Amino acid sequence: MKLALVQNKPRKGDVESNVRALGDAFAQLAEDPPDLIVAPEAALTGYFLEGAVYEHALEAGALAERLGNLWRARAGARAVDLAIGFYENAEGAYYNAALYLEIDACGQRIAHVHRKMFLPTYGVFDEERFLSRGRRLCAFPTRFGKLAMLVCEDAWHALVPTVAALKGARMLLIPSASPGRGLDGINGELTSIERWRELLRGYAIEHGVFVVYASLAGFEGGKGMTGSSCAIDPSGNVLVAAPALGAHLVRVDLDLGDIDIARARLPLLGDLRAVLPDLLLDDELPLPSLRAFEGERS
Repeated sequence: MKLALVQNKPRKGDVESNVRALGDAFAQLAEDPPDLIVAPEAALTGYFLEGAVYEHALEAGALAERLGNLWRARAGARAVDLAIGFYENAEGAYYNAALYLEIDACGQRIAHVHRKMFLPTYGVFDEERFLSRGRRLCAFPTRFGKLAMLVCEDAWHALVPTVAALKGARMLLIPSASPGRGLDGINGELTSIERWRELLRGYAIEHGVFVVYASLAGFEGGKGMTGSSCAIDPSGNVLVAAPALGAHLVRVDLDLGDIDIARARLPLLGDLRAVLPDLLLDDELPLPSLRAFEGERS
């Protein structure tokens, strides 16, 4: 499959300008249309909106229609799948979300909306003050097999990609908006960029999945987003990576057969499936309260 990563520098709160810029990216990609496009977290608004999120959040269906029309206007009838991060207004509940959209000549279909589960409230972050958190992680079917989407900090909790892989995900799509931190990285890289790469490579190797990371670049209120969008194969090889700075379109071909080969060579996910029942029955885990909650809910 042909993959394209859109690493953009949105103008904060200027949806119209950012949609036009995305249309320009679509026009460039239309010269050799990819099968899947992945764009960052909050790609059409910028990340640090705080209270302005209520003004700029978008309804998923309306956004899907607009993006479908935008792609067809630039690329014609060629089918494409699109994953993009956005602030969602779901009937008055607001989420940091990611939309997976299937577009063809006849229209568009929302395959899944993932709502960010871990909302950071430390350092420069204050998401949970303004947003509701998602409560479900899904591996959903696509023409490329089952995929899962995580939004930024979701991927910093190792249990989340593990659960996605256990649910059948063969590829993890991770829209992100990550401010740069740390000046002691190797070869002059920021520590946060190195840490992201270590995390993503580890998940790819442990679970035998492709990991696709699309991150914002540019500055918002003096905070520098670190780009470095990349695609990593199931053996942990970084297939392609964008620079930390600037807007970039990055392309790469993925061989989905690499997933089965990697899992056969290092069957860690299969081993986990076998041992998981024993782990979940461990009486030292805080599961009884969860089971009680499930019983009350039913």
